[in-house]
Amino acid sequence: MLIKSIAGIVIGALLGFAYYKLVGCSTGSCPITASPYNSTIYGAVMGLLIGASS
Repeated sequence: MLIKSIAGIVIGALLGFAYYKLVGCSTGSCPITASPYNSTIYGAVMGLLIGASS
């Protein structure tokens, strides 16, 4: 369970950062994708939730 949670956090954070780099927000008005920190943390939290539930 702990390994799945950690793996979920790492994979989610990487995907969140990749989403920021590839899609991002050109205007800066998007609350999640305007900052690399926000999108990385959001991805890590989503990864934790998915990893812990499976």
